[in-house]
Amino acid sequence: MKKKLIVLFLLAIVKVEAQTSTFAVSDSLFAKGRYKLALKELDKKEPSFLSNYKKAVIYESIDNYKKAALYLEKAIEFKDDEKANLKLAKNYRASGLSKKAIPIYEKLLVEASLNLVLKYQLGKMYVVNRRPKEAISTFKYLVKNDTNNANYSYYLGLAYALNGQRDPMINSFIATYKKDTTHLKAIKRLANSFLKLNDKDSTQLFVNKGLALNRNDIDLNKIKINQLYKDKKYLKAIPLLKNLDTIDKKETYSKAMLGRVFYYLDSLEQAKKIFSKLSFIDREDYKSNTYLGHIYFKQEEYNKAMMNYMIATNKGKEKRDEEYYGLARVFYNTKKPKQALRFFEEAYKENPSNYRALYQLATMSDDYYKDKKIAYRHYNKYYERFHKKDEGMTNFVRNRINEIKKAYFMKGETLK
Repeated sequence: MKKKLIVLFLLAIVKVEAQTSTFAVSDSLFAKGRYKLALKELDKKEPSFLSNYKKAVIYESIDNYKKAALYLEKAIEFKDDEKANLKLAKNYRASGLSKKAIPIYEKLLVEASLNLVLKYQLGKMYVVNRRPKEAISTFKYLVKNDTNNANYSYYLGLAYALNGQRDPMINSFIATYKKDTTHLKAIKRLANSFLKLNDKDSTQLFVNKGLALNRNDIDLNKIKINQLYKDKKYLKAIPLLKNLDTIDKKETYSKAMLGRVFYYLDSLEQAKKIFSKLSFIDREDYKSNTYLGHIYFKQEEYNKAMMNYMIATNKGKEKRDEEYYGLARVFYNTKKPKQALRFFEEAYKENPSNYRALYQLATMSDDYYKDKKIAYRHYNKYYERFHKKDEGMTNFVRNRINEIKKAYFMKGETLK
């Protein structure tokens, strides 16, 4: 009996030593970066918690998060280990499966309810997976327990944003900024929030604060440039646009805006050069051809203007009233009123809010047709919809409506 026990004991020692030897070899190979051989060594071992865990560590080190998660799942089948669970949650997140990480954090928090790190990770997963109510509850708790942590306030703001609560969202981002004046993400959120509220001063305040931290931030640069463009401060926009163009040469925004700035500064040759290049770089950007049409129109090169407007109308998928309007002006200037009428009408059909197109359609119809009923209909439509748009146009329209009415009344006809 004693001999049998000794034999069993010796076999157990041999088995443990064999296991240790297997892991020592695989660990040594992995430490030298020879992970493929390390995995082969582990494959020789009978599956266990440790063998699967070590495989997961290797796959995680080479960013193969799906394989790492697979072996962690297998490891947990042998032993429900806290460290392995945390690593599994991390690999789920890294492989884009953050939804699967949520129940792991929730389970771990049952036994560690005061663990703020776990709560923070869980709260972020709620935000990522668009579960705002749980996220709000989690981050409220975290803010209460650590009033100085800016990230807690920031994620609370994101949770409020998901829940459609604008004011609490902004207040949370402001709280984030007060706790950490270098929190660029919160500053950008505040800049965008105030931009949507049309609060120009607050928008610019946070844009400038953000750019002071990172002058090359693309989003903040765009907000500032767009505002300068809107305010017609074209010269101030140029250095920002040139800098932005060096940051991301593949992005066409800076080139397109630079072309527009030069156009409105009447630097037509510079604008032409930019838009000509853009029309080849981005085949879907029909606005480059639109501006080339505008430039050639100004230079009285009507054939080139017409060609670019035509290209723009063919390329464009959105409202192309500006392009049709441009074509109409070309035909008007080249003494082709019938074609001009056609394209003013096309411009208005394309965008029924384009009051200038309707006005031109009405006045040209008035000049072109002997029958003033056509113009009268257009004038009435203009007055009904756009009488508040332009005082000069409206006065002219009102006078023509009265004059046409009077002329037909004298003929014994009543116009409706």
